[in-house]
Amino acid sequence: MTKLSVNINKVATLRNARGGNVPDLLQVASDLQNFGAQGITIHPRPDQRHIRYSDAIALPSVVHVEYNIEGNPIPEFLDLVLQISPTQVTLVPDAEDAITSNAGWDTKKHSSFLRETISTFKAKGIRTSIFVDPDLKMIEAAAKTGTDRIELFTENFAIHYKNDKEKAISPYRDAAILANQLGLGINAGHDLSLENIAFFAKEIPNLLEVSIGHAIIAESLYLGFEEVIHRYLKHLN
Repeated sequence: MTKLSVNINKVATLRNARGGNVPDLLQVASDLQNFGAQGITIHPRPDQRHIRYSDAIALPSVVHVEYNIEGNPIPEFLDLVLQISPTQVTLVPDAEDAITSNAGWDTKKHSSFLRETISTFKAKGIRTSIFVDPDLKMIEAAAKTGTDRIELFTENFAIHYKNDKEKAISPYRDAAILANQLGLGINAGHDLSLENIAFFAKEIPNLLEVSIGHAIIAESLYLGFEEVIHRYLKHLN
């Protein structure tokens, strides 16, 4: 069964645009779980332009499903995650000024750094995942860092899905097969949507979790959170 983790960054963006506490991030997280979400994901960035560090600290009071914190493991992020001790930390190589995640780790170049960082989190009992492109060499190197899982960066799949879905999925399927052979759990995220999620989930063996934010928020403007969550769960399972 593939779990659906909902990234609530865009809810925080909307709140911050007006000031105050509307929409209430904690209430949204609570409602999403009641609608069936099996995880809540946040991705705080250094400028805190959407999720604030204070949000990350407050959310465990309402999150009773898996809690996933994504981000670049700069010292402030490291301290935040160790303080909270979420279910999972996903390491993403974001530049500080990145609008959104745009590439996976070079797990060969940054092997020592990743190995050290991952060991710090795992010593605290936090499950670890590394954001990677569907590059077999990067996945082989990821396995050597001691990470529990990888998260496949799916933007390229989403871009090419409409034109040639088989060509779009092929490198991801190959990446998943190798990850399974190496004993790595498989997550996925970025630009997955109601349009492409069913095909992706069907073609990726042992897909454990998808983390989706932007599409869910956009689709919910028309359909509402409850209906959108139900549709994703139906497509995934």
